[in-house]
Amino acid sequence: MSFQEKSLTCQDCGKSFAFTAEEQQFHAQKGYTNLPKRCPDCRRSRRDDRGTSSGGGGFGRSRREMYPVTCAQCGAQTEVPFQPRGDRPVYCSDCYAKQPARSRSY
Repeated sequence: MSFQEKSLTCQDCGKSFAFTAEEQQFHAQKGYTNLPKRCPDCRRSRRDDRGTSSGGGGFGRSRREMYPVTCAQCGAQTEVPFQPRGDRPVYCSDCYAKQPARSRSY
């Protein structure tokens, strides 16, 4: 398939940017069907704002805040990725996995 350079307009800054034949080929190989909506500078800025330096997979992403807790079942010290409210028991990962599915609330 032959690709030709296209001129697109960034939805964030309104500037025109080139969508090169090489970039189009890369998008096609990855199975992407939508045209890019942001220029390279706005994409980079958006990526930096999210705290990641690569396009996905979480590499370079800042570490999630964890909260220390005591497991309500076994008493082990552990950390959870949410602020416990105190109105529900909090379990370590091993004890949580042993809980019946119907008692888990997501």
